[in-house]
Amino acid sequence: MSSFWSDFVKDLEPYSPGEQPQLNNITKLNTNENPYGPSPAALQAIARLADDDLRRYPPPNAPQLKQAIAGYYQLSAAQVFVGNGSDEVLAHVFNGLLNHPQKGPLLFPDISYSFYPVYCQLYDISFEKIPLSEDFCIDIEDYKRPNGGIIFPNPNAPTGILLGLDAIENLLQKNSQSVVVVDEAYIDFGGQTAASLIDQYSNLLVVQTLSKSRSLAGMRIGYAMGSEALIAGLERVKNSFNSYPLGHLQIAAAIAAFNDEDYFQKTRQLIIAERQRLTAQLESLSFEVLPSQANFVFTRHPHQSAQELASKLRELSIVVRYFKQPRIADFLRITVGTEAQNSLLIDSLASILSD
Repeated sequence: MSSFWSDFVKDLEPYSPGEQPQLNNITKLNTNENPYGPSPAALQAIARLADDDLRRYPPPNAPQLKQAIAGYYQLSAAQVFVGNGSDEVLAHVFNGLLNHPQKGPLLFPDISYSFYPVYCQLYDISFEKIPLSEDFCIDIEDYKRPNGGIIFPNPNAPTGILLGLDAIENLLQKNSQSVVVVDEAYIDFGGQTAASLIDQYSNLLVVQTLSKSRSLAGMRIGYAMGSEALIAGLERVKNSFNSYPLGHLQIAAAIAAFNDEDYFQKTRQLIIAERQRLTAQLESLSFEVLPSQANFVFTRHPHQSAQELASKLRELSIVVRYFKQPRIADFLRITVGTEAQNSLLIDSLASILSD
């Protein structure tokens, strides 16, 4: 422990991201990356801009990208915020919009994105984890209490279970004095975005990413959509932290990805179809699979340890995600891969279970 650290650093418990194995010939199904590459149009846009002009600073507010996002969701550019990956966007959200101790603690599910308590610790935000129901669903009745804000992924992670728009609207109405953040990293794989509710509810903020459904995890592009007042607050935080969060290549790739709707729909539907096939095949091996609307499945076997299954799969060069934490220690989270990757996984699990 360094004597040069600030006092608060000593007690921080940083977020642990999914493993990025530096191995060859592995089937990587642990971090919910898209198995299909980015839009060819996005790659072409990057190539066109990879020249001497990279010596110049990018536009600090990325107005062209904001306009592309606004047009896609039928909003105004003033209702859009962009950042270096949705994690950076969320960091600004926690710091700028969710720290209201006089109103009560921030509320989020007990089984959820594990970065949320890290941000709370980083920004000294009081919080309360609200238990999911026995079937791992969010019960909005549990959130109708004094709070300094509400945040949850939709579909939830790591369960993959979706909360419908009617329930979200009910939650917004019952918490009109608090910011409600819907973290939609996986929404394109089966849900309907809450962005359609933004003009009706000034307390709603929707956060999305281009890492998953648009295959640009390596470019780090995230964004938030909400009322002009919420976005203005985020801009104040961003411009006090990093006024140039997105570079020329990121902006160009993101715009091209939004413009290539055909490629987006094609790859999205491939993943949805493979999720359904993977679910059926896991169930044929006696796995329980939670109803996922994401690009992953959350599953457990009644007679096999999840940790042991993950270890045995790794011996076969297949990497999946295991969470050693209460309530879900029996589960594996498995990214939906290509048809070939999913078939290899199923064959490997069948072999492991037959031993």
